[in-house]
Amino acid sequence: MEKNQLLIDNVVEKLYKRYPELQDRFGEEGRRKCREDNVHHFNYLQAAADVGEEKIFVDYAIWLNSVLVSRGMKPDHLIDNFVCIQEAIEEGEGDSRFTSYLQAAIRSIRQGEQAETPS
Repeated sequence: MEKNQLLIDNVVEKLYKRYPELQDRFGEEGRRKCREDNVHHFNYLQAAADVGEEKIFVDYAIWLNSVLVSRGMKPDHLIDNFVCIQEAIEEGEGDSRFTSYLQAAIRSIRQGEQAETPS
């Protein structure tokens, strides 16, 4: 059993409760993909924690955001996912270092949005 399986399940449930239209739009296949995406998020969080370097996760988040935006998604989708991970960690027994990495990633994504918005 994967180390963060319960946390990931909690995150997916949170996302689907906040966005019930996801179930209608993507069904169980979408839920499975969401879970896979969160496995990747946790893998990068763990890699960053293993070496004590938040930049690993921040760089991943910035790259992922650019991929998602190029496919028509808004940065808020990824940010909301990261917020759900933070909440799940606070409610469970996740690695507290992950929370600071998630916060740094959210800040970086928002700063990138501001840099791209013309004044």
